[in-house]
Amino acid sequence: METRRVMRDPREESGLRLAYMGDAVFEIHIRRWLMEQSLLPVGALHKASIDFVKASAQASFYHLIEDRLTEAEAAVMRRGRNAKSGMVPRKADINDYRKATGLEALMGFLYLKGEEKRIEEVMGWIFESTQIGSEEETQS
Repeated sequence: METRRVMRDPREESGLRLAYMGDAVFEIHIRRWLMEQSLLPVGALHKASIDFVKASAQASFYHLIEDRLTEAEAAVMRRGRNAKSGMVPRKADINDYRKATGLEALMGFLYLKGEEKRIEEVMGWIFESTQIGSEEETQS
């Protein structure tokens, strides 16, 4: 019988490890939301998802949600933002890249804690700020 390793307490994970997980969590929520919102073909879905997951967009989402977080969540987001990855972003401003890492760290933290409802709430704030629905209606 295969034994499954137990994850460490998310509070003990580095900001970068949390961001590693959070990158996937954020992207899957974006992709699901885009599919729920429209019948765009795959190529357009891909382009739309890139517009959400690029560092500049995530940095704007960082600012959008930072005042709505609990003290603990804000601390995790700051820890991710301040983490030193040793990598230089190729297509992003370093400040945007760090804020994007902070947002991803928060998503990873919430996911590893099993707080799917809270992830949905935070993502809801992000989705409320978008214009995809109104843009598609004007193109019809």
